[in-house]
Amino acid sequence: MRAELLGFKIDTYDFESAVEYAKNISGQVVTINPEMMSNPDMKEIVNSAELVIPDGIGVEIGLRISGHNVKRIPGIQFAHRMLQECKSAALIGAKLEVNTLACENLKKEFEDLNIVYAQDGYFKDDERVLEELKQSNPRLVLCALGSPKQELFIIEAKKLLPEALFIGVGGSFDVWSGQVERAPEIWQKLGLEWLYRTIKEPQRFKRIFPTLPLFMLRVLRERFIPKGV
Repeated sequence: MRAELLGFKIDTYDFESAVEYAKNISGQVVTINPEMMSNPDMKEIVNSAELVIPDGIGVEIGLRISGHNVKRIPGIQFAHRMLQECKSAALIGAKLEVNTLACENLKKEFEDLNIVYAQDGYFKDDERVLEELKQSNPRLVLCALGSPKQELFIIEAKKLLPEALFIGVGGSFDVWSGQVERAPEIWQKLGLEWLYRTIKEPQRFKRIFPTLPLFMLRVLRERFIPKGV
C-alpha cells in the first residue's frame, strides 16, 4: 500500500516488511526525505521507483498529519540490513578513502559479504562505471552520490542490471568508514539524528533550513486548506 504526500507516493511498510519485500524484488529503492521532496524534478523519479521508504522524521510527521500512521525507516539502517540479506554488493560513491574503509569495515562485519565492485564518487566517465558495474553483476548496489545524482545514476544502471536492487544511501559510507559518528541511539529513536548531525556539522544548517519548515508548511496547507484557496 502506498500513501501520497505532496504528490509523492510513499510505501507504508514497517521496517521488517520493507526488508522482506525488498529481498524479493529488483529495481530502485528511494529513501525519501523532506529535502528530496522540495525538488519538483524528483517527483517522477520517486513515483516510478519500486520501493519508497520514509527516511526523514519530517516525512513521518507529514504522513501523520495527512492521516497515515507510518513509521520512518532510516535509510542507513535499511541499507545495512540489505547488505546482510543480499550477500553480493557494489558500493559506488564518496571519497576514495571513505569508500575503501567502508568496504573493509563491512567485510569484517559480514564475513560472507562479497563486495564485487567498488568505485568512489569522483568519476566523470559514467559509461565506464556502468559497464564495470554490469560486468560485476551484484545483487545489491548502494549509491552514495548525493541526491539527485544518485537517483539519476540508478535509473541508468538498472537498465543494465534488471535483477539488481539499487538503493541511494547519501552519507552512509561516511558512517560505515568510521569517518563520521552516527548519532547516539536516543537521538535516533527520537528521530533527531538530523539535528545531531547539524550540531556536529554546522555547514549542514543551510541544507536543513529553510527546507524543513517550508516542507511542513506545505504539508499543513495540503491537509487543511482546500485546493484553489
